[in-house]
This record gives sequence, structure tokens and C-alpha cells, in this order.
Amino acid sequence: MEVLGHEYNPYQWRLFIDLSKVGLKLVPLHNGNRFLSVPLAHAANMKESYESMKLLLEKIKNDEFKWKLCSNLKVVALLLGMQLGYTKYCCSLYEWDSRNRKNHYLNKLWPKRTSLTPEEKNVVNPPLVLPEKIYLPPWHIKLGFKKNSVKGMDKTCRRFQYVRNTFPNESDTKIKEVIFIGPQIMELIQSKQFDEDLNETGGNAWLSFKRITKDFLGNHKAANYQDDVQDMLTSYKAMGCNMILKIHFLGSHLDFFPGKSWRSL
Repeated sequence: MEVLGHEYNPYQWRLFIDLSKVGLKLVPLHNGNRFLSVPLAHAANMKESYESMKLLLEKIKNDEFKWKLCSNLKVVALLLGMQLGYTKYCCSLYEWDSRNRKNHYLNKLWPKRTSLTPEEKNVVNPPLVLPEKIYLPPWHIKLGFKKNSVKGMDKTCRRFQYVRNTFPNESDTKIKEVIFIGPQIMELIQSKQFDEDLNETGGNAWLSFKRITKDFLGNHKAANYQDDVQDMLTSYKAMGCNMILKIHFLGSHLDFFPGKSWRSL
């Protein structure tokens, strides 16, 4: 089999799956970005459902080629047969209790899932792929951390007003819910004025986020990336940010990410 004119090598390519309410797209990504990414499949009006994921895997002959898959957490849940929404056990690797907020930043070691059995711990369908065949895209984690960072702001502070003034065409709802795209995040990261408007607690969290963006979620990993991750978690805890599933993955499952951060904004 060939991918974009090159012989398929499972160690060189991963398939990125994006599913939304208006359609589905499938793009092969090269591990190292040596080759351009070109859409491989697109389907309009395809529902966000387990059945859609099952059909997609059949069409790309996943049983034969054993693709490494890359997708956001909603697609991950569908691929693994898990219930969507704010569930108690929403982590596919461990029995992380999303409701046990008092221990989220204290406890990194949660009981490991021994199986993905339907009707147990928020699993509703048989898994379509093995968990170890799935990776999270770094930009997806960036969006999650940025969202929590802005949500933790005082809505009357200069920093939040700066966000609103920087993106005047965005609705108040999008600003408050921090519905940003990659280029908007990069604009804030590069803004000196945004840095100057931070208080000490928010400043520590923001600087930690910027280090992670450069040294772990970018194209390269720094030697001390684990220390950077821990610093960021400490800063987010001090700022009072709730731990969402994306933060849990970064805090407890660094081995879930590829050996090299192969896809940035």
C-alpha cells in the first residue's frame, strides 16, 4: 500500500481522524513532517457515533494495516466504545475518577483499567481498536490547557479584557468558553502585553504553559520536559483550575504521547 506516493510504513505514518457534527475527515500525518499532509477521506453529514467509527475503520482496512490513529478525546472515546459526555470514568487507560476533584492534583496513580468491557465503568460498546494504537495530537492538549487558563481568569481583569479586545469578532460566548483555534493561541503566546497584564499566580501558570508548548508539545522535547510538566500542573493547581481529562493525560500518562512530539500548531 502507498500513502501519498510513498510505501506505507506503520512506523512513519499515523492517521488523524477528526469528527464533528458536520462531517468527518481523515488525514495521514508523517512522523517528522517530512511529507505534506493531504486529506485521504472526507464525509459530510456523518454523525458523531460509534457506528461511524466502525464504518470508517472498515473502509480503511484497519484490521489489515493496523494503523496508528491520532484523534481528539471525543473520537478516542468512540473508538474505544466509551460513553460520551461528562462521565465518572472517562479515561480509557486508568480508573481516574473525574468527580474526585480534591485528589486530582495530589494523586497520579489510579487503578489501571484491566479491560474495556461493555456496561462497566462507562463503557457501552466493544472497543474497535487497542488503546496503545491511539495517540493524542499535541495541539489538542494545547487548546485544553489554554481553555483552562483563560477560564480561571477574573473576568474583570485586564488580562481577560485584552483577550476580548484582541479578538473583537468573536462572540462573548466564545470568549468566555475559550473556543480558540491554533493561530489565536499563538497570537496570545507571542504577545508581550498579555504577559505584562498577569498577576503572579496567573503569570506562573502562563509561563509554564508557554514552556510546555515549546519544550514538549512542539516539534521537539526538551531533556527536562517532565519537570516542565510538573511545574505547569503545580501552577494550574495554585490558580484553582479544575483538572479536565486533557490535563489528567498530560499529568499521569506522558507515555501516551509519541516518543517525539511530531505535530504542532
